[in-house]
Parts: sequence; C-alpha cells; structure tokens
Amino acid sequence: MRFSAPILAFICLSISSGVVIAQADMQATNDFPNPYQIYTGFFNIPAGREWGATSSIDIDPDGKSIWIAERCGSDSIRAAYPIRGCAESDLPVVLKFNSDGEMVRSFGGGIFAVPHGFHVDHDGNIWVTDAPFTLPPGIEGKGHIVVKFSPDGDRLMTLGTPGVTGNDGSHFNMPSDVHVAPNGDIFVADGHGGNSNARIVKFDSNGNYLMDWGSAGSGPGQFNAPHGLAMDSQGRLFVADRSNNRIQIFDQNGNFLDEWHQFSRLSGIFIDGNDILYGVDSESNVGRGRADWRRGIRVGSARTGEISYFIPDPFDANNGPYAGSSGGEGVVADKDGVIYSAEVGPRSVKRYVRFEN
Repeated sequence: MRFSAPILAFICLSISSGVVIAQADMQATNDFPNPYQIYTGFFNIPAGREWGATSSIDIDPDGKSIWIAERCGSDSIRAAYPIRGCAESDLPVVLKFNSDGEMVRSFGGGIFAVPHGFHVDHDGNIWVTDAPFTLPPGIEGKGHIVVKFSPDGDRLMTLGTPGVTGNDGSHFNMPSDVHVAPNGDIFVADGHGGNSNARIVKFDSNGNYLMDWGSAGSGPGQFNAPHGLAMDSQGRLFVADRSNNRIQIFDQNGNFLDEWHQFSRLSGIFIDGNDILYGVDSESNVGRGRADWRRGIRVGSARTGEISYFIPDPFDANNGPYAGSSGGEGVVADKDGVIYSAEVGPRSVKRYVRFEN
C-alpha cells in the first residue's frame, strides 16, 4: 500500500495474516488538491415537496441517471417537520433523476421509517435499507428491513422482519447499507452503533441466508457502526467501519484482508469501474476526538489506498448550524467522474464537477 502524503506515523505487520495494516495513529490526510467546483440545487424535486435528510444515493447502470432516497422532508422519525419522517408518510421515498436533474420516476411510499442504505445493482434493481433509531408511538411493522425494487418500482424482495429486531438470518437491527455482488450475492451492513448489531450478513441471490461475520469491537473483523459497503474489481468487499475511523477489506467469505485509516471516518463509500474510491467523512470534529481531521470527500485508489484529492465539507464541523451534524453521508460518481454527495444535516444533494487548471 502506498501513500503520497502525509505518511503514516507507523505501520504494523500482522504476523498471522501477512497483511500490512495502516494504523489509526497517523497524520490527518487533509492536504491534497481539490480540483472540484461545487454546485447546489441541481436536482429539481416536485413542487410542494422539500428535501429531507439524504444518505441514500447511487448511479444507474446507464452511468448518468442518479437514484436517491430521501427521508420525506425531515431528518429522521424524531423530527417534527413536516411529519415524523417516513414512518407516518406515504410520500414516494425512491426518486430517479435524469442527467439534467429532472425527476423521472418515484416510488416506495408507505414502506420505510428511515431509508438509510442504498444500492443499484448490475441489473438496475434498487435496494434500500430501513434503519430507524425509534418509532413514533402507534407505529408498528416498519424498520429493520432491506427491500429490493425493480427499476419500475415493483417490490421484488424483503429481507428481515418489518418492525422486529434480531441478529439471526431473518432479522436485522438497524441495517445501514446493502451491496450486491456481480454474481447476485447480497451483503448487508447490519448495525448503526450503540445497541444495534455489528456484523455483515450474506445472502444468496434469492435471499437465502448464507452466513454472517463480525461483532462489536475494534479488532480485525469487528465493527462499530458498519455504515457503508462497496466492492472493487477484484471482488473485495470494503466496509466503512465508521466509528472505528477506518475501512476494513474482506473477501466475500468474510476473511479479513486489510484495514485502512487514511480515508478517515467514512459514512459512505463508492468504488467505480476503474477502482477509484470515493469516501465521504460526515462526522470528524473536535467532539469526536478528530480535531485534526476535516470532513469531506477523499478520492483515491481502491487498489493501492493512495489518496489523490480531498474536497473539504463546505460547512464548519465545529461551529455554526452544522457543527457536529452529518454533512455528506452518501457518495457516488457518474461515468464522467462527476461526484454527488447526499447530505443529512443540510438536507441536500451537492454536485462536484472537476475543473482543469
């Protein structure tokens, strides 16, 4: 693994696995060029509807259209505007936008409490995880599931048991993300920290439980809020282990391969067809013991771990209206390398276009 700058404070060789592991004691990777211009207001949401918190975003197989799931005009089910999240709403949650930012399709209303993780598979099917912290009084049968839709919005599969938590093959506890391998196997990042689960769950293409791995902790193969998933061209599974401030890398049978800290405290992770890794840090601030690290998007190589660019979060992480609040949580890039960041605190989706000097 190579790092252009800054360098690691130290590295440790794992004798048992033979893997060089980047340790947490390293300098912050803030000092990289930013060749991107930020654009806001690109996506046109229908009149009478406002953006809610958004952590769910992915690219269509056409390489240009963007799929987004937003939280029904609010931050979470605990918010008061205009309703307590999607738990009490029939608003369509899944929104498709064309390359001009116009909404061309919507569906998925009345199913979710907090749409959280999001994935568009190789066949164009849409996968959404539902990860509520709590449910409003009187609301039952929502949350803790993963739902598969066809590109036209037909509900094709549900993993988990709606409204019921657990840690076996038919129950989740706050599933944060989902990713489908090229062969159709399904991986779910199950857990959002706290008293939720801390594991990766694997199913076959028909939704049959195959295995799971992980437990709460900070060792190899342990997790503290496994918040995002991505897969590189080698079929390695990348897990944004957010509250451990690292990426963990596994093979598809759960064998630990490596861990990287240089991409910071990632909420969202995306790897394109050229193995360019886009990671968005929405939480680093003084309160989380990350005073030296800046929130934002780091762009680098999924092959080597080398970082090329850093796009700082435009909001102050320690002062102002979004201090301590999540900025970008979801991240994706289209076939032209245009980056889109889905934001929770600011309740928006930002567009980053690379410019030439």
